[in-house]
Amino acid sequence: MKEQKGVGRMWSLYKMGGVTPAIASMLGSQNAQQMAYIRNANREQRKQSLLETPLTELEIVVFDLETTGFNPNNGDEIISFGAVVVRGGQVLEEESFYHLVNPKRNIPENIVELTGITNEMVKNAPDLITVLHDFLAFIGRRLLVAHASGHDKQFLNAALWRTSKVHMNHRVLDTMMIAKWLEPNRESYDLDELLTSSNIPIIDRHHALHDSIMTAKLWQNYLNRIVERNIFTLGDLYAYLSKH
Repeated sequence: MKEQKGVGRMWSLYKMGGVTPAIASMLGSQNAQQMAYIRNANREQRKQSLLETPLTELEIVVFDLETTGFNPNNGDEIISFGAVVVRGGQVLEEESFYHLVNPKRNIPENIVELTGITNEMVKNAPDLITVLHDFLAFIGRRLLVAHASGHDKQFLNAALWRTSKVHMNHRVLDTMMIAKWLEPNRESYDLDELLTSSNIPIIDRHHALHDSIMTAKLWQNYLNRIVERNIFTLGDLYAYLSKH
């Protein structure tokens, strides 16, 4: 009974954000440090306000995840993170992030075919908390951009909660929402269709980094069109998107 109370007390401290030596011993010191970093980075993000920043000066991270399926609450896992920095409207491919993740489960054959990521490739890859820690360090306090971001936000939130008992505080801007606002009469807002219509070469689809770079180029294309409509700040853009 005493042991159960002790574990319960440590868990309460863990949820409140304290990483005590006892918790470190339970989780392993490296994982405890990674969890502490994730919780602190997430807490700091709440203080960040980018709404008054001019869009042409905004520094963002465009990202993509590949996963074993579509439901993180039903056993599906992240198998790769990809991201690239866009600064002042310029895609900086040299400032990129790509890591495989060991999902600690088999990757379904259809996902292997789609992504090219095999069970052998992820066998010795880092675990989720390690890559999540590195991903958040790469992002810093920058705005996130993704295409059809619901899937990615769902998996990121699940990963943050499972590893660190926090929810995501980063803003995520969705290029699909922007496309629907700029081109309301399109039949499809699939990434391939939008890339083709924007004359952006499609290279190695369903690779997290390459998808991030292509989406970044799509954002670059849209940014010019957004500014032409006299929308100059992130706050302005959110206000317009909320009406459409």
